[in-house]
Amino acid sequence: MSMYRIIESESRHRDLEHKTTRQLLEGINSEDQRVADAVAQAIPAIEGAVDAIAEHMKRGGRLFYIGAGTSGRLGIVDASECPPTFGVPHGLVVGSTAGGDTAIRKAVEFAEDDTEQGWRDLQEHAIGADDTVIGIAASGTTPYVIGALERCNAEGILTACITCNPGSPVTQAAKHPIVAAVGPEFVTGSTRMKSGTAQKLILNMISTSVMIKLGRVKGNRMVDMQLSNNKLIDRGTRMVMEGLGIGYEEANELLKKHGSVRKAVEGNRKAES
Repeated sequence: MSMYRIIESESRHRDLEHKTTRQLLEGINSEDQRVADAVAQAIPAIEGAVDAIAEHMKRGGRLFYIGAGTSGRLGIVDASECPPTFGVPHGLVVGSTAGGDTAIRKAVEFAEDDTEQGWRDLQEHAIGADDTVIGIAASGTTPYVIGALERCNAEGILTACITCNPGSPVTQAAKHPIVAAVGPEFVTGSTRMKSGTAQKLILNMISTSVMIKLGRVKGNRMVDMQLSNNKLIDRGTRMVMEGLGIGYEEANELLKKHGSVRKAVEGNRKAES
């Protein structure tokens, strides 16, 4: 077996259909505990990627995630959560998956095998030199992702990848390869499990760290979050209370007037000075 098929190798757990529910759950959990350690080993690589991405985005660049199957869906989830969490415009972080929007809910056969489609999908967004493309591929062999990264490199666009197979082709195609070597899955080859968890953790790390470096967090607060439901309005109100040392009603009024925690706090401080 070649090095880059490590996550396809046989599970450490046998005869799963004969195990009790408790044994199954404990087995899955024992494998999950390996994930954070694998991600920790990748921190130096993640650090290099975050610093490079932040520099590009400070120049007006965007961040693109591109993947297939579970990997593609995870990129779309992370991208879709950036506007409500950090108050950035839609289109600053973009997720693209092989097979298009249909593939978010339902697998599209053979979509990931097209080496040209990834680049075509990126071109729809008029991708340019200040942008960054992160290819997400648990196996590290997805043609849709590799083809896109190779074309991005040729066009001078910053590239990174998130994979769980050391030495896989996608690591050769990315300027910043990030590898979380999680090992064999609980169900042999089911990369939606540990591999998907590792990818999600790394995506959290990248987008959160980049947004902090872009000034979208103050202290440890989401001061630019969208006030899109009552829970978030209540959370924002309490942040304004804390920031200004005022009561709930007054904080709530200021928040609704200014539209964000940051503007409410900064606007009130300017008014008082």
